[in-house]
Amino acid sequence: MAGSHSARESLSYWWALGSAVLVVVSVYAFLRSRKGLALTAIRDNELAAGSLGIDIWRTKFVVYVVTSALAAMIGALIFLQKLWISPDAAFSVNDWAAFVIFTVVIGEIGTIEGPIIGTLVVFALRETVADLGTIYLLVLGVVAIVMMLKFPKGVWGFIRQRFDLQIFPLAYRVVRRDKKGS
Repeated sequence: MAGSHSARESLSYWWALGSAVLVVVSVYAFLRSRKGLALTAIRDNELAAGSLGIDIWRTKFVVYVVTSALAAMIGALIFLQKLWISPDAAFSVNDWAAFVIFTVVIGEIGTIEGPIIGTLVVFALRETVADLGTIYLLVLGVVAIVMMLKFPKGVWGFIRQRFDLQIFPLAYRVVRRDKKGS
């Protein structure tokens, strides 16, 4: 990828940032499109969505193709940065599955902002307690349990509810007008 270690790290950072922006913009644009509305209808009631004329198979197929393309792009970037490929690196529970679950649980499930906030929290925890070795995973587990008990909707769910804030508005909201202003 680059001639020196620092150039490779810099290039990896910029590719990762660009990929993250591309993924977030793609997900937001997809969910705000007609296919995203069809996907919401399928999520709510698949039978009703089919009776309204939504091609369920095609909509799910498009989601799988788009998701796999974006995941492949990120996976290729990760392995280019690591410089080695092995099955245990690709399918390690400690490296991938556990952190993805913690990220989504800590942020908020079902939003775009939640996993972004969850990623920031998980990386902040990793940088502060990673020197403790395997205790780091225990600390991460305790944080996830406390988050689920105290903030069942995650950090972003708490912020969104407390301050009525949405960065990526996906749902349509009904706004009540005062009788004086109508």
